[in-house]
Amino acid sequence: MDKKSSWVQTIQQSLPNRHTLAAHPWLKPLSHRLLEPGLWHVRHESVARGAAIGVFWAFAVPFGQFLFAAAHCVWWRGNIPVAAGLTLITNPFTLAFWLWLAYMAGSTLLGSTGQVPDLVPAVSRAAEIMDWISNFGAPAALGMGMFAVFGAVLAYVSVKFVWRTRVWLKRRRR
Repeated sequence: MDKKSSWVQTIQQSLPNRHTLAAHPWLKPLSHRLLEPGLWHVRHESVARGAAIGVFWAFAVPFGQFLFAAAHCVWWRGNIPVAAGLTLITNPFTLAFWLWLAYMAGSTLLGSTGQVPDLVPAVSRAAEIMDWISNFGAPAALGMGMFAVFGAVLAYVSVKFVWRTRVWLKRRRR
């Protein structure tokens, strides 16, 4: 138990807290917003918003998801740690799977054959590159957009449902 608590304490001490982030020179103009308690404390509405924002940006862009999620959490008052953690759904190890799944979903919606084209095109002309992008890129982008929107809604509703179920069970036990 002692090793675990020291391990957890080491990680917590190495992570920046809200005051450290607010003192950063680049974040100084936003420091008054970064110090809002709702962005960091576990409250059902801010956690639900943070989950929705994190899942949305996990699928919406392939890079810089933490920054987009944190910026939108400040804007929409979502929980920043939850949003940042949920952007890890699509990480370098799982991105290929999500892209394949998004391509399959997008090609189904567009009525394509579902045959995955070569991931690295052996093309030399701009017309062939555009053809490859339209064959793979459009269905994959449509699928990732679908995952972003529906995943955000599902994350928000799931957090609200789990939270209310937990509260209901606590009240029932009393």
